[in-house]
Amino acid sequence: MADERPITGDQIRAAFLRFFEERGHLVVPSASLIPAGDPTLLLTSAGMVPFKPYYAGDEQPPNRRLASAQKSFRTTDIDEVGDLTHLTFFEMLGNFSIGDYFKRETIEWAWEFCTDVLGLDPERLFVTVHEGDDEAEAIWRDEVGVDPARISRCGDADNFWGPAGAEGACGPSSELHYDLHPDREGHPGREGTPCDDPEGRFVEIWNLVFPQFHQAPDGTRTDLPAPGIDTGLGLERVAAIMQGVASLYETDLFAPIIQSVEEISGVRYGSGEETDAGLRVVAEHARAAVFLIADGVVPANEGRGYVLRRVIRRGIRFARKLGVEGAFLVRVAEAVEDRMGAAYPELVESRRFVHRTLEAEEERFAEAIDLGMPLLEEVLARGETVPGADAFLLYDTYGFPLELTQEVAREHGLEVDVAGFEREMEAQRERGRAAAHFGGGRDEQRAYEALGAGPTAFTGYDALAGESVIVGMLRGGEPVERVDAGDEVEIVLRETPFYPEGGGQVGDTGVIGSTSGSARVWDTQKPTGDIIAHFATVSDGRLSVGDAVGASVDADRRLDVARNHTATHLLHAVLRDVLGTHVRQAGSLVASDRLRFDFTHVAAVTPAELGAIERTVNEAIRDDLALIKREQTYRDATASGALAFFGERYPDSVRTVQIGEDAPVSYEVCGGTHLAHTGQIGFFHIVSESSIGTGVRRIEAVTGRGSEAWIGERLGLLDALAAKLRTTPADAPARVDALLEQAEAARKSSAAGGREASRREAEELLGRAQDVDGVTVLAARAGAADADAMREMGDWLRDKLGSAVVVLGGVFGDRPSLLAMVTSDLVDRGYDAGDIVRAAARPIGGGGGGRPQLAQAGGKDASKLADALEAAVAAVRAHKS
Repeated sequence: MADERPITGDQIRAAFLRFFEERGHLVVPSASLIPAGDPTLLLTSAGMVPFKPYYAGDEQPPNRRLASAQKSFRTTDIDEVGDLTHLTFFEMLGNFSIGDYFKRETIEWAWEFCTDVLGLDPERLFVTVHEGDDEAEAIWRDEVGVDPARISRCGDADNFWGPAGAEGACGPSSELHYDLHPDREGHPGREGTPCDDPEGRFVEIWNLVFPQFHQAPDGTRTDLPAPGIDTGLGLERVAAIMQGVASLYETDLFAPIIQSVEEISGVRYGSGEETDAGLRVVAEHARAAVFLIADGVVPANEGRGYVLRRVIRRGIRFARKLGVEGAFLVRVAEAVEDRMGAAYPELVESRRFVHRTLEAEEERFAEAIDLGMPLLEEVLARGETVPGADAFLLYDTYGFPLELTQEVAREHGLEVDVAGFEREMEAQRERGRAAAHFGGGRDEQRAYEALGAGPTAFTGYDALAGESVIVGMLRGGEPVERVDAGDEVEIVLRETPFYPEGGGQVGDTGVIGSTSGSARVWDTQKPTGDIIAHFATVSDGRLSVGDAVGASVDADRRLDVARNHTATHLLHAVLRDVLGTHVRQAGSLVASDRLRFDFTHVAAVTPAELGAIERTVNEAIRDDLALIKREQTYRDATASGALAFFGERYPDSVRTVQIGEDAPVSYEVCGGTHLAHTGQIGFFHIVSESSIGTGVRRIEAVTGRGSEAWIGERLGLLDALAAKLRTTPADAPARVDALLEQAEAARKSSAAGGREASRREAEELLGRAQDVDGVTVLAARAGAADADAMREMGDWLRDKLGSAVVVLGGVFGDRPSLLAMVTSDLVDRGYDAGDIVRAAARPIGGGGGGRPQLAQAGGKDASKLADALEAAVAAVRAHKS
């Protein structure tokens, strides 16, 4: 029945998920293509692309059929948004098979959903297949019954997917297109087909991808043992068709958001193409920003954060062109949340974080516009291509995305030297790499490969000491067979209890010894692959390749590290509870004496929040919760709720750490070393909280022996301070307050005395004013204590003289300084304080400038200050003459 067809976006989404649930699919109502740190997803030059592993044999995952409503982002379309078709954020309804069904079921179900569930006219559905995919074409033609005249073969550019990167799964695709204008001629035949559609007759609605090959780095392809299915149906496009509207922006998915922008700007949609494009940009970019931020992305100058910043700032600029002044994004965000929150509850849960992030970015961009736009306008005024160095300065110093500079330049009919910008960007990266470089290069990798050692088995989860064999050694980067006392060496063992640095946790220290010698291990690393290297100094005797050795980790240090690592997991969980689920790990350091945790959050954590966080972590410590460690597949771990946010590359099999049995307080993928119970942490104390970049905060804390030492040190300082104040620690704050009040009173008295002395000096200086060709000029050295005091004196003298040029000189910190003031009546006659102060600055070897009424200058040679004052008088006289 026509009235039973799904019409609204919500109805279409629900119908799709129900359709595939009835066909044995596990339904994921709200999936994202960019969960932070998920290694199965890659950001490529084409945008956010899913890269799903395909399994075979005994490696089949438990759910081999999936269907979801995915949040998808296409970074390549940002500058195109504003027309009727492009979006940066869109909903992709998809069904997936992992080694289960293949082309026949996929094609038949797609056709059934479009014709039976949506009720689309079969005569308006056109199909494309890859030019080499006879199988897909035969299914469409012979089994589904599509007229061959409505089937087109296209090449790799249109109908081949992947791999996502240099190698990986890939395969042909088949697309369903809807004929928007069936009255147009041009089909059959090449012209006017979905493969060649310059007039926009067709719109692609569903892409069916058949990943059936594995592509090697050299480009060769082999069959996957278990091919898969990966499809995407564009919800916004289907909604436009079902609702009979001309564009995506007129669907019920966008209409409330467009209406919100109309109310804010006072501009009605349909008033004109330029303003319509502006309304579309603001609505689309605000919607995209809300979803990105809710997924934990924060504005930054690189990676996903840069994509978000571009989207937000482009939206703000178009709003300004519509006449919007002041902050407005939160109001649009509320419309997005009201419209989309039922389908994507994370938008409601993250509302506070999203709003704070948008407000902060609006404030930053307002500052950037105020500071950077004058520079850009100055560059554009030259009427030439914007140099790459200028574009980079705008990006690096003022936060102007390159694309924004390009867009503004295009409005002036100019281009930007993108190649020059990229050169500047690469030079900055090189500087960063040079500053951060240490080891780990290709030469080091080759040296370890030359050892011929296999993977090192790690035994340190269960033991801190064990027997092993030396299988290789490097000294000075070269393989050696033996080392002697005093040598610095990198030792590779067959198996080891030493944990190598990774996941933020520092490497173990300890001792490796044999009957012939021993070495003190001061660091443990994983230089390449699965080889674990022990960086050590031979303390006595001799060690040789092939020696049977004992390997012993420093137990106390390992326990201190474990205290901090387990505390880090508790901190992460509590941060999400107190601040919100938007919190994502952005880095960490787990050492023996402290821990450092970086996380996404746009505002400083308040003292009250820090107190709540610290109390909650210590409550979990006192509860002495058990830690449960398991080995499982990465997919099973994340499917069961384990957090894996930080950008690690996880293997198929991972280790998870759960804190608490019946009601876990934390559950993460983590390969580090941990305690058996939280009570072993002892005590957790936050030392500091700070910002380390836009949208990223840092907490540093101590535990166990580290917290004892830190608190002992602080109490010692308090005792020492109390002793100096000749009071008790409890009375020290009151004693300090009293001393501060006395100091403030003395400062005010001194300042008053200084002002009185300055006033008396100023009165004396009045008598030195001279007439220079009818202009009153006062040029004198002032005894002011600093530049501010000299400015105050100059204001008083100018006001007293009424009509005059005042030039004062002073020496502050061995550096001469000049101040010039010109009253308004003389400015009208052409006198300029900037010209006067520049002339006066020459004798002292300096320069300066300012406004016609007020200017300042500095110099190098204080001995020539008198000459500078004479030069000022000469400048006034020269103007008159």
